[in-house]
Amino acid sequence: MTQDPSISVPDPAAELRRIRWRCRRGMRELDQLFERWLAQAYPTASEPEHRVFLRLLDCEDDRLWRWFMGYEACPDAELSALIDRIRALPA
Repeated sequence: MTQDPSISVPDPAAELRRIRWRCRRGMRELDQLFERWLAQAYPTASEPEHRVFLRLLDCEDDRLWRWFMGYEACPDAELSALIDRIRALPA
């Protein structure tokens, strides 16, 4: 069976570059946390975890800062669990 050439298959390397660019937040601490996740956990994370990570990247920087620094609890259980996993990664 041949694949329809009009259907584009995403290039994983290009997709990772786009995600890495979205991780650049302008706050060194957030940049480091997201880069650590990409390097250590993203390659083996499940597709649902990838989707949660992309949702996390959609959040505003000031909110992310408060959640990661523990000043405020994230109201979304999936995002909160991922934040905890990212914070627990070794530097």
